[in-house]
Amino acid sequence: QVELVESGGKTVQPGGRLRLLCVANGFSINNYVMSWYRQVAGKERELVANITKTGDITAYADSVKGRFTISRDNNKKEVYLQMNNLKPEDTAVYTCRRHSTWWGEPDYWGRGTRVSVSS
Repeated sequence: QVELVESGGKTVQPGGRLRLLCVANGFSINNYVMSWYRQVAGKERELVANITKTGDITAYADSVKGRFTISRDNNKKEVYLQMNNLKPEDTAVYTCRRHSTWWGEPDYWGRGTRVSVSS
């Protein structure tokens, strides 16, 4: 059974840090570009970061560049999102998604993990 399970979200103060984890079950992430998206209720989802199949290339939304880092461990079938210097506008549900190609739409994603940045 194909599954992506995210965890690590919680409420933190502005300036804080979190590390999100995405675990893949039922398939090998070696064959997929992986990404993190986020969505706030009532707004469109936003691509936060993505990473190539081998992890050699990453890309970030301008809003998180320099603060967030995406990485992956194909042997463990895990994808990570290190988030530093969190801001209230980072509050959202974060989902991990897989893509067959760099420019392709995601074809599978998890239920998400909620991040709240508030003082």
